[in-house]
Amino acid sequence: MMKYLVYTLILVFALNLNSCARRVVVAQPASVTVVKKLPRQYKVVRVKGKRYYFFNGKHYRKTRNGYVVVKI
Repeated sequence: MMKYLVYTLILVFALNLNSCARRVVVAQPASVTVVKKLPRQYKVVRVKGKRYYFFNGKHYRKTRNGYVVVKI
């Protein structure tokens, strides 16, 4: 009887080692506007402590590839 209890506990423990992570799918935006260089007239603004660049009614965030239009 004790042998079956030990086997059952080992089996339950082994089954609990599976990852609880679920598959997460992140959808990319339909289109991303990247600008290599902003015009001289841009303004630096801070929103919630983050730095953005504002020009022509749009906010931009600096990335390695240039500046990306973002919605705030």
